[in-house]
Amino acid sequence: MTRPPIPTLDMEANTLTNPGIRTVAVLGGTGPQGRGLARRFAAAGLRVVLGSRTADRARAAAGELEAATGGQVEGADNLAAALLGEAVIVAVPWEAHAELLTELAPALAGKLVVDCVNPLGFDGKGAFALRVPEGSAAEQAAALLPESRVVAAFHHVSAVLLDDPAVEFVDSDVLVLGDDREAVDLVQQLVATIPGMRGVYGGRLRNAHQVEAFTANLISINRRYKAHSGLRVTDI
Repeated sequence: MTRPPIPTLDMEANTLTNPGIRTVAVLGGTGPQGRGLARRFAAAGLRVVLGSRTADRARAAAGELEAATGGQVEGADNLAAALLGEAVIVAVPWEAHAELLTELAPALAGKLVVDCVNPLGFDGKGAFALRVPEGSAAEQAAALLPESRVVAAFHHVSAVLLDDPAVEFVDSDVLVLGDDREAVDLVQQLVATIPGMRGVYGGRLRNAHQVEAFTANLISINRRYKAHSGLRVTDI
């Protein structure tokens, strides 16, 4: 069987193989996952815009990341970040997901939107997946952003490892899901800017529910083994 190629980073040029993405905006960029991804993208040489509910908080976090990575990082409120980003990562808490995307839909029209939100609940027994009327957070994003190119990715990467400057290689595959093949390829290339990580096509957006829900299993693994577990796909 002939397997489709997995897009990779042009290591000689140290940039994305597709020159269209130069600026990545991270909505919720001051939270653990958003900040960790922003750190890695800035270290890879991409311009990063941290978005937050308050611009002052975003600017303070951006200054710290810029000093730490030597990259180009700026802070803004979520609306300004959405307008500035060529690719926009959605890393906000699930509770804020629908309201924020509804508000930002005009600003995100025509843009590549990467949703990494996991709808999870927590109780005395640990983490569990929540039911989403649209099927998943990514499908909700696609419904709320009909003029955007929505892709699901970055659900299973440890925020602790991403934001740890002592970790040079993040040993993890990233499942990338979407209905737009070109958009999926771009996100796979974006994943490849982070040393140690690989973007693997995981199916169409309708399959995002089980990918988001699997994060609850990883949280259980991490608690039991005191680890920062990730995911590797074999034989590709």
